[in-house]
Amino acid sequence: QVQLVESGGGLVQAGGSLRLSCAASGRTFSGYGVGWLRQAPGKERQFVAGIRWSDGGTYYADSVKGRFTISGDSSKNTVSLQMNSLKPEDTAVYYCATRTRPGLREESTYDDWGQGTQVTVSS
Repeated sequence: QVQLVESGGGLVQAGGSLRLSCAASGRTFSGYGVGWLRQAPGKERQFVAGIRWSDGGTYYADSVKGRFTISGDSSKNTVSLQMNSLKPEDTAVYYCATRTRPGLREESTYDDWGQGTQVTVSS
């Protein structure tokens, strides 16, 4: 099992930027890919962005496309999420998670999860 630790969350004003990082230990990033997912209070967890290790392909939720960028280096066991032009509706706990099979957008079937990092965007 891989242990995932997210960092980089915080409080930012609308229009600002944050960079989240996810570090893996215990086992290197392997398998199919890594995703960032988020859960706001009272809402279901949702897919935000994902990266596929085989070819570096990236996927984004429509709500963040053009504002967020996922990047990763499996050899360094790190994945990042650059978040620009943040909006109050981006406020949530952000999680990174790994998966060993296709379906980066399928938020319910990830294998290993981090503990999450809080992102709060003030208006």
